Amino acid sequence: MVNLMEASTPANFLADQDTPALVAATAELLLKKGWMLATAESCTGGLIAGACTELAGSSAWFERGFVSYSNAAKTELLGVDAALIEAHGAVSEPVARAMAEGAIARSAARAAVAVTGVAGPTGGSPEKPVGTVWFGWSVDGQVRTERRRFDGDRAAVRAATVHYALQTLVGLLGPHPGTTTKAP
Repeated sequence: MVNLMEASTPANFLADQDTPALVAATAELLLKKGWMLATAESCTGGLIAGACTELAGSSAWFERGFVSYSNAAKTELLGVDAALIEAHGAVSEPVARAMAEGAIARSAARAAVAVTGVAGPTGGSPEKPVGTVWFGWSVDGQVRTERRRFDGDRAAVRAATVHYALQTLVGLLGPHPGTTTKAP
């Protein structure tokens, strides 16, 4: 399922839901299912994996993280077809989908989150302005992709990407008491 979100999103839209709370909810849901998580990150450079492993005991539910910043790394580490990157660009729905699928294929995880985007301050284009991020989530064989655009500087875009990736993952894994999973 592809869900295109065209509107720009303020980087602080999750002020009521901090990263540690989202990680704790992710951990609880994965532990309940007996599943492991893998991440495939480009624009966040491992920040999602870092947030997950900040939680003590994360080895019980976090399997591995792939930092695939370059196009070559996306191909070598995750099996993303170089022709796919050439045809659509690294920041695209097909690449985010392939990253999520590659993380599952190259790990023991049943859930994966992938992000590829333009964090800035340079690198944007009219079609893919700074703040554009494509997400891919694979949960028990089902893949969802989504495009968002976050406002702010590089740090704000990357932080918002981590938050949104985890927030949506929690929603896909199932309801968790006390955690809001609705998009802004």
